Amino acid sequence: MLEIVYRDEEIVAINKPNGLLVHRSPIASRETQFAVQTLRDQLGQDVFLIHRLDRKTSGVLLFALNKEIAKLLTEQFVSRLVSKRYIAIVRGYFQENVTVDYALTNDRGKTQGAITEFKLIKTTELEIPLGMHNTSRYSLIEVMPLTGRQHQIRKHCSHLRHPIIGDRPYGCSKQNRFFKSEWNMITSLLHAAELRLKHPVDGRELVLEAQLNSEFVRMQKVLGF
Repeated sequence: MLEIVYRDEEIVAINKPNGLLVHRSPIASRETQFAVQTLRDQLGQDVFLIHRLDRKTSGVLLFALNKEIAKLLTEQFVSRLVSKRYIAIVRGYFQENVTVDYALTNDRGKTQGAITEFKLIKTTELEIPLGMHNTSRYSLIEVMPLTGRQHQIRKHCSHLRHPIIGDRPYGCSKQNRFFKSEWNMITSLLHAAELRLKHPVDGRELVLEAQLNSEFVRMQKVLGF
């Protein structure tokens, strides 16, 4: 059963688990579990997806419960009136604060402007040599995408040479193999922690939050955050 973090007569938001596809996709034709269909069956009514999260990204996923509300919510996303906050663990010592303005090209070959704000939360260093380095360094960061491009956070982290641990294909294969062999960790350490938006009916501010999943929490402890 999906964890519901907010629900009223017009809106429902879930904490999407790692590994769950948002909807049916020809890329994963053998899969049988999807957030849209699972939530529909759980609530016993139609749901309308407002935005998307990658399969290995956990966190807040928003739905409308009718088409009219879906249109109003979508307009907020298109107009960039929705604030999004993510948490990630990346390779290396991250900068204190940085804004990345770097255009990205999607799977259809279209290049679009993309802006992401990053804030450092904490760094850690393990006495574990890896590759050419005598120790292993990591950062816990907060991420606020100001645009909504395909794989934006993952690509911008890679662009900064601080790839997200567990990410594929934009991550570091050496780190991913290390985390799998050392700690049996195979998921992506990227979590959609919060959405801030206006309720489409009464205009009040909604702050929708999703707690970190158990694997993310485990790796925070393992790495010493």
